[in-house]
Formats: sequence, C-alpha cells, structure tokens
Amino acid sequence: MTATTANVTLSSRVTVPDDVLFQELNGEAVILDLASERYFGLDAVGTRFWELVSHDPGMQVAFEQLLREYDVDAAQLESDLLALARDLLDAGLIRIE
Repeated sequence: MTATTANVTLSSRVTVPDDVLFQELNGEAVILDLASERYFGLDAVGTRFWELVSHDPGMQVAFEQLLREYDVDAAQLESDLLALARDLLDAGLIRIE
C-alpha cells in the first residue's frame, strides 16, 4: 500500500479522471482507463458505489447510502469500500482528495 492509498478514508472525496470511461451492463460495470488501456470490472455493489460517488464525490455519503440499501455490517462495508477505493486509486481510475 502506498502512502497515497493509505490515506483513503470515509472523509475522502473521489474524482474520476477525464480519460476514464464507465459502462454498466446488467447491474455490473466495466471501467476503462483510456491512458493505459486497462479494464477494471465492478460487481453490483461496486457499480452502485461508482454511481454514488459520480453524483456526490464524498465517500461518507456513498457509505451511508449503501448502508441503507444493503443488509451489511457497517464495519464490513467500510472496510470493503476503502479497499475498493484503494484498488481503483492504485489502478489510476480515481483520484482522492
């Protein structure tokens, strides 16, 4: 884990670089980084996270909405969201503020 990804928290804000494309298909999504030509797949929950932060970049807002939508333990959801955000950040698919 890099120093940058170590600092991802629920208070972080997510932005998507202009050269990253998102396509949803049947509840799942594929993200394409045009710069590196790398693909990244998201399951249904990851896709919902992407949709939420695309409308409001606050990780906390996405966390709270997902907690309402899914029957999941809050600590587990936080852990999973932060891991997903770190993976997306490491792949260059998002930026964290």
